[in-house]
Amino acid sequence: VLAFRDPYGIRPACFGKRETAKGTEYMVASESVALDAAGFELVRDIAPGEAVYIENDGELHTAQCADAHGLTPCIFEHVYFARPDSIIDQISVYQARLKMGTTLAKKVVALRPDHDIDVIIPIPDTSRTSAMEMANELGVMYREGFIKNRYIGRTFIMPGQNQRKKSVRQKLNPIGTEFHGKNVMLVDDSIVRGTTCNEIIQMARDAGAKRVYFASAAPPVRHPNVYGIDMPAAQELIAHDRSEEEICELIGADWLVYQDLEDLVEAVRDGNPAIERFDCSVFDGNYVTGDIDSGYLARLESNRNDASKTTEDSVLEGEEQLSLYNDE
Repeated sequence: VLAFRDPYGIRPACFGKRETAKGTEYMVASESVALDAAGFELVRDIAPGEAVYIENDGELHTAQCADAHGLTPCIFEHVYFARPDSIIDQISVYQARLKMGTTLAKKVVALRPDHDIDVIIPIPDTSRTSAMEMANELGVMYREGFIKNRYIGRTFIMPGQNQRKKSVRQKLNPIGTEFHGKNVMLVDDSIVRGTTCNEIIQMARDAGAKRVYFASAAPPVRHPNVYGIDMPAAQELIAHDRSEEEICELIGADWLVYQDLEDLVEAVRDGNPAIERFDCSVFDGNYVTGDIDSGYLARLESNRNDASKTTEDSVLEGEEQLSLYNDE
């Protein structure tokens, strides 16, 4: 087995070991939770530019195979991609998301000290941790208002707007008693296209909510990811070239609160102060490798926009669609 991590440490990678009757066994994974599930103990993260080689007899070798440019991990892993029970670069994803909820609550108080939020409801599953701590910090009830259909995968990567809208209604079902007559603060980990939160806000209104507020545990996603995540083209990102007020109107919320980037960075860095810099390119457009220009982004957009999706992708239905996108 040969594994290696990029010279900036943007994407996570780690390895673990377990002792058996035959000796020591090693395993490589992107997240420590995979090691836990297989009965391995986390040894450490793979360093930027480092390679790990495991021979057939189980002997482990590590070596620096590329010049490291410093550890600059992708902060979106902690916002959305990673499981909360993972440890990435010595940072607990769960603890980072708790702190995101704390800082988001402080921003709510700063903007509206006399807010009238009756209940905080997460949009399952990734936002639960932040929403729970946000409710605790604000002294507001926390409730599970949406039940998730676990046979529908992540909607923001699905091809075609109609498919995404249809899948949101299939994916979540509201519990009417948690919405009726209340001022509801919905919390999500982030807003990418805006398709899902627009549908969810309407679902909350249909369930009887008096006012629907929306909070994002991450700042506005304004730029595409170029480091291994097939996120939408820039023009399909709802925050691209739009103000927060315009986004609020588009998604149909009565009030929209975004996490500040500085607060997000501090919430994640708190778990490992030695990390001086994160890749925050989806938020600030600063691509840490320094080799991303307008021509590259233009080619990327032409490959990623909805119009470029194949006919086969756009007509996938039923079990084929669920099989392709179900990441549970």
